[in-house]
Amino acid sequence: MPKQKYNRIKIVLAEKEKSAKWLAEVTGKDKSTVSRWCTNDMQPTIETFYEIAELLDVDVRELFIPSK
Repeated sequence: MPKQKYNRIKIVLAEKEKSAKWLAEVTGKDKSTVSRWCTNDMQPTIETFYEIAELLDVDVRELFIPSK
């Protein structure tokens, strides 16, 4: 069974021409943690999703893959 994808962080970063390294620096998170978010191996907290959305100037819903 393929791994379930929940977030679009990697895609939105690319759309905004930002890197995972940049996101790690501005959020104060470890690069490996942000990498795991980008590969959907791990998910940030809801609070962190909101922080990321604000930093990238997007609606928080853009960071999630729709369920329908």
